[in-house]
Amino acid sequence: QVQLVESGGGLVQAGGSLRLSCAASARTFSIYAMGWFRQAPGKEREFVAAISWIGSNTYYADSVNGRFIISRDNAKNTVYLQMNSLKPGDTAVYYCAAVSRWIRDYAKDADYSYWGQGTQVTVSS
Repeated sequence: QVQLVESGGGLVQAGGSLRLSCAASARTFSIYAMGWFRQAPGKEREFVAAISWIGSNTYYADSVNGRFIISRDNAKNTVYLQMNSLKPGDTAVYYCAAVSRWIRDYAKDADYSYWGQGTQVTVSS
């Protein structure tokens, strides 16, 4: 059983920064990619960023490109999301996701097999 445990959410003023972490706990879990998605009230879940475990290829939504940075620590099975220059529009529940097989579209949430419980990020104006 793979568990994804997120941390790092909270309340921050516009222009501020937060760093989210997500640790995957499973002794035999082989990660192919991990990603972050978010869901704001009344809106559908949307892709934020993703990273491949081999090669460290990164992918970003246009709305966060240049402000957010995704990184990973293979030894710890952990992915991070550094969020800078936060805007009120970034307010959402942020979910970590992981997959252990090849996927074509890193932005497609249906392709991810494992999900965290979500962490709230609130950006005040």
